[in-house]
Amino acid sequence: MKIGANYLGNNRCEFTVWAPAHEDLAVQIVSPENRFLPMQKDERGYFSTMAENIEPGTLYYYKIAGEKDFPDPASHSQPKDVHGASEVVDHTKMNWTDADWSGIALEEMIMYELHVGTFTPAGTFLAIIPRLRELREFGVNAIEIMPVAQFPGDRNWGYDGVYPFAAQNSYGGSEGLKKLVDAAHKEGLSIILDVVYNHFGPEGNYTSQFGPYFTEMYRTPWGRAINFDDIYSFGVREFFIQNALYWLENYHIDALRLDAINAIYDLGAKHFLQELAERVNELSMRVGRKFYLIGESDLNDVRVIREKELGGYGIDAQWSDDFHHALHTVLTGEQGGSYQDYGSCEQLAKAFKEGFVYTWNYSQYRKRYYGSETGDRSGNQFVIFAQNHDQIGNRMLGDRLSNLVDFEALKLTAGAVFLSPYIPMLFMGEEYGEDSPFLYFISHTDADLVEAVRQGRKRDFSDFYSEGEFIDIFSKDAFDRSKLKWEKRQEGKHKVLLELHQHLIQLRRTMPVLKNLDKQNIEASAVEEDKLIFLRRRDSMGNQIFCIMNFNQKDVTCQTSPGGIWRKILDSADTKWMGEGSKMPEKLIHAQEVTICPQSFALYELETLAQSS
Repeated sequence: MKIGANYLGNNRCEFTVWAPAHEDLAVQIVSPENRFLPMQKDERGYFSTMAENIEPGTLYYYKIAGEKDFPDPASHSQPKDVHGASEVVDHTKMNWTDADWSGIALEEMIMYELHVGTFTPAGTFLAIIPRLRELREFGVNAIEIMPVAQFPGDRNWGYDGVYPFAAQNSYGGSEGLKKLVDAAHKEGLSIILDVVYNHFGPEGNYTSQFGPYFTEMYRTPWGRAINFDDIYSFGVREFFIQNALYWLENYHIDALRLDAINAIYDLGAKHFLQELAERVNELSMRVGRKFYLIGESDLNDVRVIREKELGGYGIDAQWSDDFHHALHTVLTGEQGGSYQDYGSCEQLAKAFKEGFVYTWNYSQYRKRYYGSETGDRSGNQFVIFAQNHDQIGNRMLGDRLSNLVDFEALKLTAGAVFLSPYIPMLFMGEEYGEDSPFLYFISHTDADLVEAVRQGRKRDFSDFYSEGEFIDIFSKDAFDRSKLKWEKRQEGKHKVLLELHQHLIQLRRTMPVLKNLDKQNIEASAVEEDKLIFLRRRDSMGNQIFCIMNFNQKDVTCQTSPGGIWRKILDSADTKWMGEGSKMPEKLIHAQEVTICPQSFALYELETLAQSS
């Protein structure tokens, strides 16, 4: 049983919708001709009917109690808008060419987050395709697409989606997304889709007309919580589980990024996330290739990624906001909002070592203890980043790191991310220091709602304070200003930063010690007064790297004690990288005094331990 309009071929279609509180439901066909199709209800509240003479492209509503028409909550396409009729889609007509595709292993991923609307001038799925090869040649092998579930209007971050099964019409809809995925696989790129299972957007959501999709037991930052554990929750859970499987099966998506799972409230014996992971694993076994689930949570709770046999949910990986916050505050000195809990090099060193900074420590911002130990977790279960859509777009001016720190600090940032024992992720344009903002923008059709969101965002921006004039989130200007200036990739310092990222990715892929994401074989320490971090990684074959990172605005002289003889393989202060010229020696010997340039990093590879003392 599949919810929605399941097209079976030969102009046959099965319509299924969950509406347990109703006794009378029908399909109202409105195009190409008006037809009325009664539906039958089963014991669990699912209405269904098998219909003949239904062609792909047929438009329909569900009619409740013979009176009101509503779009399908599981609509596969909304060709007009969120209030219009739903469309029957034939998912078999796509001529896929990726039969031999087996995906990219999670531990090998170099992720790249992008927003479809602002990644290219055209802002469509198809417009991304010509850039895939350049991304692949640069070093990216996994593209994470911000949510594409149908939202109101034609510009939005995507977290206001109200039809989780429908690919946004203004981006190119179902056909456009499939062609993008197929082209990406042809280039050797995995596609990660960001999905939202913690709330619906405020405009065009008619799920409550059909069933108890919401519960009053909890509240989320976006209002009522979705019903994952209250009465009738079985139908809600199945709705979202089917949604996950739908993207993986019909669109050949490789992984799902689960938005804000900390706002998925479930006190039942089997958490929704565990059930979701089990069902996705079943699909992986059936298809013969691994599909991944990656959670976003601000709770630092390793139960999310721990195996179910150990009492966990079995999600494959999760984002680490802690790494971002620790790195960002050391780079910028910002202390507003949640950043007040961070700002020391010692915290950043802990993030390098453990993935989290808060592991049941007291948070001044939260006014409580939070977080759990990560000692038994591998580095490939943590996705880290220096920038993402939230950390940029939740600033009033949408200012990127390139607007906040200088060129040397951007190079240092690249080193910090790619020399870590975690899965790295870039936000679109970060690789070349894009300086266009990434602003928050909407295009709702309800004027009162627009004003409410406008005022709400102004309040939200207070946590990421920036001096400057508020840019209206409803204006098209906010959207247009957020588009990438792709041509900058080949200009001056932008090109050098791009090449440095590319070099770091190449090192990560070719050096066994950097490929090894075992957190047990990493040492990280800090000299707080000098703003230095020492990073040492090793593997089981005896390979080792040693890195010194200087977050100070001035030269720092220090004595290193890594033991042995080390050969320098990269220094961000080299003139090759448009630096002032390296002051670090080509060979590093135990207990040697060295001077490292401001906001730079120097990477060494072990030659021998013979002279260690």
